Amino acid sequence: MENGDVIELEITDVAHGGVFVGRYGAPGERGRVVFVPDTIPGERVRVQLVDTRKAAFWRGEVREVLEASPHRRPHIWAQADLSTPADGRPGGADFGHIELAHQRALKLRVVEDALARIGKLDVPATIEAPLPLRRADGSVDQESEDGTGWRTRVSLHVDDAGRIGPFGARSHRVVPVTELPLATAAIAEAAARLDHGRPGRIDLVQPADGRVRVLPRPDARPARRHTPEVVREVVGSREFRVDAGGFWQVHRLAAHTLTGFVSDALRDVQADADGWHLDLYGGVGLLAAAIGDVVGDGVRVTTVESDARATEHAGENLAGWVGARAETARVERWVSALAASAGAAERERLARGVVVLDPPRAGAGQATARAIAGLGPKAIVYVACDPVALARDLAVFRESGYAATTVRAVDLFPHSHHIEAVVALTR
Repeated sequence: MENGDVIELEITDVAHGGVFVGRYGAPGERGRVVFVPDTIPGERVRVQLVDTRKAAFWRGEVREVLEASPHRRPHIWAQADLSTPADGRPGGADFGHIELAHQRALKLRVVEDALARIGKLDVPATIEAPLPLRRADGSVDQESEDGTGWRTRVSLHVDDAGRIGPFGARSHRVVPVTELPLATAAIAEAAARLDHGRPGRIDLVQPADGRVRVLPRPDARPARRHTPEVVREVVGSREFRVDAGGFWQVHRLAAHTLTGFVSDALRDVQADADGWHLDLYGGVGLLAAAIGDVVGDGVRVTTVESDARATEHAGENLAGWVGARAETARVERWVSALAASAGAAERERLARGVVVLDPPRAGAGQATARAIAGLGPKAIVYVACDPVALARDLAVFRESGYAATTVRAVDLFPHSHHIEAVVALTR
């Protein structure tokens, strides 16, 4: 078979990365794996092959749905529907053609598969929607019924012709759009008013005050550096300072939800007030604050983050705890240095402490996971944004003497394939 050939496939499973799995071959044979987006397990589809270079698998694009799943629905983003030519479809909503409850069942399947196949782990997993937030005035902020309107941060791109929009699905082609259904109403309105720009990226950010900031990031580096605007985010009764263009969770309920999940895990492992607790890849101190709130005023917690601006804000955000400090360092180097230099008294406190880590998509990695385990903490609370990286790291922690009893996943990215999870590990 060659690129451009059209075949019929029965879709049998979901794979990590927003694609689905079919097998092409004679009846009774396992057949060649074909990865196809925009479909659903149980469907029969006509597929055009677009990449047949690899011996292990091919890639294809749906040309026609012959037998539709009962879970298929009109795409939540009309322009991303199969009825739109492929080069006009925006990316970022690769599960938008699937009813919301079934999306979550498929995401749970991806997590379970990664744990079993990649991590060789027999650990049950669950999945939940973002936690509702009850405000001081008694109102409740919760996920919309159709899972839209949640993005408080959106990146658009400007091409050489001045066109503005998201990248197309699985490409770096700018696709102008007329709507942004996953964004908050304020972000969508601000994006609709954009009419020009230099080639590069435009970030739209809506912090807690509700006002949208438009942050152009042109390809050409500016002649002068400007001090970034600092905005305020709120989780419960606590405020966090963060650069407008700095990292903060994009779902309007994500910081609240992750704080709740991590706090539950800290209580489950009985975080000790006499321990030395660590918040690794700590950003502006969101999860270090969760540690402080659970453990109490006398907490000793250190947050470690490689971005100096985020560390500066973490120091300010954690100023209410005398025993809190923020370190600017690469996590793997900092943990290894601590393991090499810690004295008996520090090791005793580390042994009573909890390590919370929220690594980037690639995970902590084998060396860092082993170094963390080598500190001998009472427990480890892992926040993951990639199920495969999570499974790899959990396998390393298991080899180092730390095991999980369950994985608690949460759908903080409705209509996309992305998913977060929180796991508590104990010795």
